[in-house]
Amino acid sequence: MKLHMIAFILLVVGGLNWLCFGIFGWDIVGKIFGGMESTISQIVYILVGLAAVYEIITHKKNCNCCSVAKTSGASTGM
Repeated sequence: MKLHMIAFILLVVGGLNWLCFGIFGWDIVGKIFGGMESTISQIVYILVGLAAVYEIITHKKNCNCCSVAKTSGASTGM
């Protein structure tokens, strides 16, 4: 469950970064860690991407909505 929370936090960071980039053109992670080309920024971007892959793979196991639908026999349309 710890890995799920770490992945969730990384996805929130990544999502907020994309929101700011899309609306204002700001790359917050890049600004904090010295630009998109800096090694630290690249590591953060890689971790966000790996968190997304992890969540895709483990989503149904960790998601309360999906596990409720699976156990009750109801369909969520997903």
